Parts: sequence; structure tokens; C-alpha cells
Amino acid sequence: MSVDPAFLGRREVDSSDDMERLGFLIGEQLEAGDLLILTGPLGAGKTTFTRGLAEGLGVRGPVQSPTFVIARTHPSLVGRAPLVHVDAYRLGSGAELDDLDLDLARSVVVVEWGRGMAEDLADAWWDIELERPVGDDGGGDIDPAELDADAPRFFTMTRVER
Repeated sequence: MSVDPAFLGRREVDSSDDMERLGFLIGEQLEAGDLLILTGPLGAGKTTFTRGLAEGLGVRGPVQSPTFVIARTHPSLVGRAPLVHVDAYRLGSGAELDDLDLDLARSVVVVEWGRGMAEDLADAWWDIELERPVGDDGGGDIDPAELDADAPRFFTMTRVER
């Protein structure tokens, strides 16, 4: 669990290419047993970040949102840990996440929409929050045309240990 401390804290990410590059740089440093919990609204860049992370890990793609299959495993192409990419959006509780029987010890696990559900999976994890300042009309409604807009996002990464 050794990610360069320079990645911790809040930063602005200018484009989806930059978000993917950030994921790549972090993915190069991850090891089996690392758990990342991603939080953010639709279109914030969770899957884009994970796509870059997967490339940095050297796993087989393509990486797509696992919304309907709940979890996908991407085996390593370079002898490193596989990536388990989970979307907890459709799950009702952490117990359902636990029922997936994820191989945390031998994998890097990314859980999108995992805050409030995935914390019991490990004693320590990387908490990543992505903010998307576009697409909200101020009343909480999302303008679907803005979801894929290549506008700046905010990325906040912290280390949490129990």
C-alpha cells in the first residue's frame, strides 16, 4: 500500500485524458491487497480513472463500468495483481458486497459507489472522491448532455485506516 504521498489531497483534473493519466500513475504503484473506494456523481470520471489505473497495473481490458454485472475481474498481462472492478450502485448493503467473495488479498479492488458499503472489506483503503462541477442545474438535476463534457473535475485522495 505504497502510493506516493504527492497523490494525496485535492487537485483539479482538467480533462478526461488527464483523469485517465492520473489513474495510470496511481495504478503503477498499487499492489495486491489495495482497496480503492471511489465516490462521485454520474459522469465524474470514476470509470475513466479506473481505465487508467488498469493500464498502469497492466491488466487485460477493456475496462467498462460493471453496473449490470456488479463486478469484473481483469487478469494481469504482466505478472502483477489482477484488478477487480466493482460497481456497488445496485447493491443494497455491504453484506451484498461481501457475498461477492472478492479476492482482496491477491487483487487490487476498485469499488465504485462504495462509500458506506465497502469499508468493512479491509482495515485500510484509499478513499477517492471525484467531483463534477458540470451537469447540475443548481437544483440537483443533472443535464444529461453535460455528463460526458470534457470539463475539469476535482480529485481527492485520502488514506483511511481503522
